[in-house]
Amino acid sequence: MPFLLTTAVFFIWGMSNNLTDILVQQFRKSFELNLVQAQLVQTAVFLAYAAMAIPAAVLMRRFGYKAGLLVGLIVFGIGTLLFWPAAILGQYLPFLIALFVVGSGSSILETAANPLIARFGAPATSEQRLNFAQAFNPPGTITGVLIGTWFIFSGVEKTPLEIAAMKAQGVYSSYLHSEISRVVPTYVALGAGVLLLAALIGIARFPAILDSTELGTFSDRLAYSPRRNSFERLIHNPRLMSAVIAQFFYVGAQVSTWSTFIPYMKAYTAVTDKTAGYFLTGTLVALAIGRIVSTALMRFINPERMMGIYAIVNVALLVFGIARPGMSGSCTILMTSFFMSVMYPTIFALGVRDLGEDTKLGSSFLVISIIGGAIFPPLTGAIARATGDIALGYILPLAGYIVVAVYAFLAPYIGRGLRAGNS
Repeated sequence: MPFLLTTAVFFIWGMSNNLTDILVQQFRKSFELNLVQAQLVQTAVFLAYAAMAIPAAVLMRRFGYKAGLLVGLIVFGIGTLLFWPAAILGQYLPFLIALFVVGSGSSILETAANPLIARFGAPATSEQRLNFAQAFNPPGTITGVLIGTWFIFSGVEKTPLEIAAMKAQGVYSSYLHSEISRVVPTYVALGAGVLLLAALIGIARFPAILDSTELGTFSDRLAYSPRRNSFERLIHNPRLMSAVIAQFFYVGAQVSTWSTFIPYMKAYTAVTDKTAGYFLTGTLVALAIGRIVSTALMRFINPERMMGIYAIVNVALLVFGIARPGMSGSCTILMTSFFMSVMYPTIFALGVRDLGEDTKLGSSFLVISIIGGAIFPPLTGAIARATGDIALGYILPLAGYIVVAVYAFLAPYIGRGLRAGNS
């Protein structure tokens, strides 16, 4: 039951993470933003990852993985419910604050769930186990994007002449507010589901061997703060720090690939918002298929080698998408999701392998690296705006996949001889 409930967390945060790709386009329309401003949606979420990762690790070191899951779900749920007052205010900043709270909850959940799944068996098979659990993330992302496409996108796209007429009649601002309000039911329903999952985890019994706090009495837990030598060990652990760097570039590449996808299709094809949303769903289907197929292949192919080959393929696909913008370029960008499927869980599992008592804190370092998802999207938008060509913005995620490829082929040689909890 703890394994099933923890796996359900992967589904839930998958829904939220890719709803933000819908929000980029919806807020761009509703608040009349440029692409750089709209990409601040991703920045708000992923800055929270960096801000909350180490506090989340301290929380779990004091009170265990279960406490981390509960606090993460509650914070996450509160963030989604904040969409309601944000819509009433009708301003962009309150939505960014709500998204920051959602991202804080997601950060705590990722810091808890990934290492917890890795501990459900032998360290040698942690990559396979984490890839299996992460396979439930894409169905969540698919569900989130479909819900966003159906219930957030109205399907109403005004021409410049219609907008001018509505402004002359004084009804355009009310139309924009109605578009803003469309996000509320989806996020309130998501918040209710998240809080229900928190209640189920609250009454579930986690085995002590998985949820050990290693800190003795309750008063010991309250008094705990990370030891300086724990940070020093981790900072000087080449296996962990190389994984942190690779994860930074991977997450930045992934998030900017997806969040720029709808604007890319709108710029170079004749599709509507809803049709572009369905194509975005296709990227997540490709991710899900890639994770299922690749997890099975890991029985025969070394995970690091597979990840390196996949990263090289993604570089080639993005080169085509940049050179040939349009429907063919959109399809190749969509295909990158199949090959990015193994990257996050494999890098994470390699980074925390053999950390021993430092696993929780080491996991927080890897979650901090998710700040790449806050930095890459607005930079991608800035490149697109500076060049006047959205396709050229994909140069940045392309560089990210090059870094992942280099890491993948070097990973087997990094940190040889390290022992658990001692680097």
